[in-house]
Amino acid sequence: MKTGKYKDIAQKMLNSAGIVINGDAPSDITVYNEDLYERVLTKGSLGFGEAYMDGWWDCKKLDDFFCRILSHKLDTEVLNINDSLRVIKARLLNQGRKSLAFEIGRCHYDIGNDLYRQMLDKRMIYSCGYWKEAHDIDTAQEKKLELICRKLDLKPGMRLLDIGCGWGGTAKYAAEHYGADVVGVTVSEEQVKLAREFCKNLPVEIKLQDYRDIEGIFDRIVSVGMVEHVGVKNYPIYFKIAREHLKEDGIFLLHTIGSNKSQVNTDPWIERYIFPNSMLPSGKQLLEASEEYFVMEDWHNFGAYYDRTLMCWFQRFDEAWEKIRDGYDDRFYRMWKYYLLSCAGAFRARQIQLWQIVFSPKGVAGGFTCPR
Repeated sequence: MKTGKYKDIAQKMLNSAGIVINGDAPSDITVYNEDLYERVLTKGSLGFGEAYMDGWWDCKKLDDFFCRILSHKLDTEVLNINDSLRVIKARLLNQGRKSLAFEIGRCHYDIGNDLYRQMLDKRMIYSCGYWKEAHDIDTAQEKKLELICRKLDLKPGMRLLDIGCGWGGTAKYAAEHYGADVVGVTVSEEQVKLAREFCKNLPVEIKLQDYRDIEGIFDRIVSVGMVEHVGVKNYPIYFKIAREHLKEDGIFLLHTIGSNKSQVNTDPWIERYIFPNSMLPSGKQLLEASEEYFVMEDWHNFGAYYDRTLMCWFQRFDEAWEKIRDGYDDRFYRMWKYYLLSCAGAFRARQIQLWQIVFSPKGVAGGFTCPR
């Protein structure tokens, strides 16, 4: 098929989303290499993202571009044999198996604490902020942490387990503001180093540990932005472990990005360059895996807030690029920009969600009252 034919197909698809090739609108794309059309139509999402990293095309507002693409479901029209093979592979293999547990730490969270210091808020919280009555990222994250602690009904002296504790921001807040005794686990060596520094002189223990190796019994459990790395084959063991380490009258809060539909893998570009061996759970998958172990007390969706969070992260990353660029290269800059803004567009299009789900082992006596 000649390049012109590929271009005609691409433009016809983009027309439905109001996007023009080499147009003047902020959401239009400018093409610098005419081989782009064949690359995208034969390699799908992976080819599209790699072409952006290679400088084959650009767009003034990537977030708006992706919002339009996803709102009109154009991503489902560009499928190829590689996508089908990836689904088969995900069904056959356990990509969240224990032998791969530390790969996400090395590939994503260990790429540079300086990068994350510049991009994130002062507490280095790498998850969706709670923007209700907040006007900046620091406040939005503080309100999110406060919301979590209130939903957990956290009291002084309680033992709190933080599964996927990141750089220790949640553990530090719970210890400082609620008097909790916290154990945090992560698979990132760099996160462990910084989290221990952040939580110095507080009743907080940070461990480099897979969730399957957790020990002890806790009054409360929280897991923020970690179950996305577990994989559907491991959801039952994940919930089983949470239940085994939670007291009979305990509360477990799960904070996760969620998919509108049940799937077994993630976007191929995201999987290769950003979050290896990861996938977004659906509500159905989480409920089916948890029903043997927990009562679902509350389900709170504030996915629309992730758009604003991601846009803040990109702005901070973009403004700090000259400070940190010596540790990276221009291709990394384009990759990271593509990651943050494409995700912002996906949340804006409401194609993916952000859930806080509260579980209890047997049901909270008298009912669970959920703060908002």
